[in-house]
Amino acid sequence: MSRTVAAPHTPWRHVVAVAAALAAVLTVVALAFLWPSVTAEPRDLPVAVAGPPQATAPFTQGIEAQAPGVFDVVTAADRDAAVDLIETRDVYGAVVLGPQPEVLTASAASPMVAQQLAALAPVLQAQATAATGDAVTVTVTDVVPLNAGDPRGIVLGAATFPLVLGGMVGGIGIALAVVGVRRRVAAVLAYSAVGGLAIVGVLQSWFGVLGGSFLVNTGVVALTILAIAGVVVGFASLVGRRGIAIGPVLFLLVANPLAAAAMPWQMLPAPWGAVGQWMPPGAAATLLRSESYFPAAGTATQWLVLGAWAALGLVLALAGHLRDTGAATRTALADAVVDDEPRAARAEVAV
Repeated sequence: MSRTVAAPHTPWRHVVAVAAALAAVLTVVALAFLWPSVTAEPRDLPVAVAGPPQATAPFTQGIEAQAPGVFDVVTAADRDAAVDLIETRDVYGAVVLGPQPEVLTASAASPMVAQQLAALAPVLQAQATAATGDAVTVTVTDVVPLNAGDPRGIVLGAATFPLVLGGMVGGIGIALAVVGVRRRVAAVLAYSAVGGLAIVGVLQSWFGVLGGSFLVNTGVVALTILAIAGVVVGFASLVGRRGIAIGPVLFLLVANPLAAAAMPWQMLPAPWGAVGQWMPPGAAATLLRSESYFPAAGTATQWLVLGAWAALGLVLALAGHLRDTGAATRTALADAVVDDEPRAARAEVAV
């Protein structure tokens, strides 16, 4: 008569420990995603003020008194100079003073800041009317508007997260399914190129979210995927499967919340907004906006950041390969020495 042996139960202490650990992980993930929204506030947002010195100085003092620390005011000689500062992304917008006051915004740079600047128009209009005694109309001009496919910038602000997730998923899949450093590097390069074409095809050709050159935008997205997936593969090559966990922690829990894709990076507490710009998600978000809407803006820094992370991934993969090759060589030499010992012993007996 056979007896059924009951499977051993997990000790209650272990159950409680696992539940507590998972709850702690959940809390960390929630904090990582919610922290930017909770702590973000307007601070040191660069805006330009154009007009005669006798008008710009009092206005700058007044805006600082009404909203201390919110704006970092840059003086421009005239309206054209203010427009140049906006188009090069040195400022988020401008206020033009004089006989025909005007508020210049750039919703493509930040819809949030554009709304804040547009709210200054009624105040400026009341002040100009009181000063001249005549009715003065202050116009609001969107110098760099968003595309019709994304009029509120929601899709562009959310586009960074799929790049982070896609880079991690691709890197983890390649690290688990492909063996050999050259094959892994080839797989990451191919995945990044195809992924760049597919994502830009959706965002630019289908949804109409991105502007500018299709090929340049494809290069931005492909390099971003390569920077993230390459580092995941590199850590996996260097420290084994345990290294796969480094990618999600680094890019999903640290870099993605600091990317400030949907808001100006100045709104994050210092120095985290600036730190985020030196990581792939933040650099990619800034670079996609610049290449799509601000062709006059300088983008060398963002290209270098993405290129450096991509190079880091390749270096880590090569380092792991060289380590494995060296270990295999040492093992082979040790085995050869052990195999030769019996032969030497037999030779001594023969003598």
